[in-house]
Amino acid sequence: MLYPLKFYPIYKNYIWGGKKLSELKNNNTEKNKQISESWELSAVSGNISVVANGFLAGNNLQELIEIYMGDLVGESVYEKYGIEFPLLLKFIDAAQPLSVQVHPCDEIALKRHNAYGKEEMWYIIEAGNDAELCLGFNQDINSEILKKSLLDKNLPDFLNFEKIKTGNVFEVPPGRIHAIGKNILLAEVQNTSDITYRIYDWGREYDAKTARQMHIDMALDVIDYNSYSKYKTEYEIKKNNCSDICRNSHFSVKTVDFDSAIIRNYVAGDSFTAYMCVDGDSVLECKSKRETLAKCETVLIPAEIDEIKLIPNRHTRLLEISM
Repeated sequence: MLYPLKFYPIYKNYIWGGKKLSELKNNNTEKNKQISESWELSAVSGNISVVANGFLAGNNLQELIEIYMGDLVGESVYEKYGIEFPLLLKFIDAAQPLSVQVHPCDEIALKRHNAYGKEEMWYIIEAGNDAELCLGFNQDINSEILKKSLLDKNLPDFLNFEKIKTGNVFEVPPGRIHAIGKNILLAEVQNTSDITYRIYDWGREYDAKTARQMHIDMALDVIDYNSYSKYKTEYEIKKNNCSDICRNSHFSVKTVDFDSAIIRNYVAGDSFTAYMCVDGDSVLECKSKRETLAKCETVLIPAEIDEIKLIPNRHTRLLEISM
């Protein structure tokens, strides 16, 4: 029988990363090191997650799907995606701002890259007093205005900035220009895709030591140039229960907020479930199996499991992710 699966994190380091994840992960080999991203569940080529617990330890995610198929991911998920796990789950620690970028939709990504486009959701775990995100524009513009702003080096004048705090949620659909600001720790849920068009890097692109490839020409016909009155996702926290916060064509996300034991039942679903711990710590109990889940850890519940019990060691909040 399958059981709640934990995977070895895949650590990524970029010029903007911080040290919060190295502290939270409590990994002596990574202690005090800069970790920009911790890929918790990944099927991206060259970055396939490997099981860390139980009798399946050492097997990678693709191997598990080949063997267990719908029992692991759900029959309908397996029918659509085959042996490719459909989501990429990350924790991101930004000590400095990330580049301004955009992702293509499925249609354009299929045509250009023979891949899926990218749709994301961010949950803010920690935010500094001055923390903000860039999401979309503060006014309607067009490609000509965008190109001129890049030449004039004043693109930020047209960007929408959102002040943030812990618990805020933001959805990033394909076409929406975006950037994570400094002093932010967040959880990111996205479909399996590693396609990013970078268009602006806060001046780092003009320094030979920090310059990274830009993709301006590819981004121009991808960007949604409209401005919107609202970018933050509003949702309600229900104590000792779950709340819907995001649902799109690629994934569904709920929060589970609890300070006493609760039961989560999946009989009506046909999907795996993943939990990302964004606050507190707890124990997951499934038949005779028990697994701990601490802040900035992730566990995958196979589709064949109908029910688990969540037991908090203190007040805990999880993101519950499924298809």
